Amino acid sequence: MNPFASSVSLNMQGRYDTSNTHKYSVILPTYNERKNLPIIVWLLAKVFQEHQLAWEIVVVDDASPDGTQEVAVELAKVYGEDKILLRPRAGKLGLGTAYIHGLNFCTGDFVIIMDADFSHHPKFIPQFIRLQQAHNLDIVTGTRYRSTSTPYLADARPGGVHGWDLKRKLVSRGANFLAATVLSPGVSDLTGSFRLYRLPVLRHIITLTQSRGYVFQMEMMVRARALKYTVGEVPITFVDRIFGESKLGADEVVGYAKGVWSLFTSV
Repeated sequence: MNPFASSVSLNMQGRYDTSNTHKYSVILPTYNERKNLPIIVWLLAKVFQEHQLAWEIVVVDDASPDGTQEVAVELAKVYGEDKILLRPRAGKLGLGTAYIHGLNFCTGDFVIIMDADFSHHPKFIPQFIRLQQAHNLDIVTGTRYRSTSTPYLADARPGGVHGWDLKRKLVSRGANFLAATVLSPGVSDLTGSFRLYRLPVLRHIITLTQSRGYVFQMEMMVRARALKYTVGEVPITFVDRIFGESKLGADEVVGYAKGVWSLFTSV
């Protein structure tokens, strides 16, 4: 018999309903996400309401010219200004600083970071929360490259990627292999950006993180390991963005390689 399938183990994994008094803040960095924002907000609200969780969404928009901010204002009218908080910036200042900016406005005791382009489906958030509660974890991160969660969670399904061509899959796999070999971070998906943090833990790590852009996510995990924070992984399926264009370019790829070397020599 699988010891993880016993009734006691399943109960520890959060299979049964228990009162959750925590509040979850979602930081959504946006740039030209006018079409995606209503979808992701609706899905997030649905998940939180179905699981009776306290929540808020902090939209950090970098002066999108497509009307993203106007959409966010309308969404606040629908869901409430206490649920949808638009906190814009003056220009396109990068992903890492968007999280830093958004963190200033979070009132929850846990923070979820994710993409606004529907690449990350909110349906995985309850699994993140169950794993965190079952093992009192500091961080739970989504992974595209595992078939089971760590620690074990009964209803986790294999992760994967949909909508990428072979070249992009190889680049992503190669990037994670390079980082895993050089940095030994203890997680399988360093370049992912779908995570749950304890608020104090995120505040601590983010004050030490020096990278910006896409290297930011990798450095956060490397520093978490160095600081002895506990990290769990939940398999997720990543779906390429529905509307708009990817913001990952050659400069980000080069920056990532430089970032790996910088972390190897400094952390």
